[in-house]
Amino acid sequence: MSEAISPQAVEALLPEVAGLIISALNLDMAAGEIEADAPLFGDGLGLDSIDVLEVALVISKQYGCQLKSDNEDNIRIFSSLRALSTYIASQRSK
Repeated sequence: MSEAISPQAVEALLPEVAGLIISALNLDMAAGEIEADAPLFGDGLGLDSIDVLEVALVISKQYGCQLKSDNEDNIRIFSSLRALSTYIASQRSK
């Protein structure tokens, strides 16, 4: 019953979501500097749990996606910019 998410929809969201992350966290970098498949935590962008809460709030406001702290899929959802963009695209198509 679920519709497939087009790769084009995800690709279109990548720079937009990267910009939201940069804006929400006041990062000194350009959206294009966030690699789509690099980890958002640890060795990648280096986000911590507080950063993720701030990003989740901005994403919820911008896209109307429900991102809850007790969701067991959060590790997957926030694993990379592409994973987060894919989640947003899947929620927008519902």
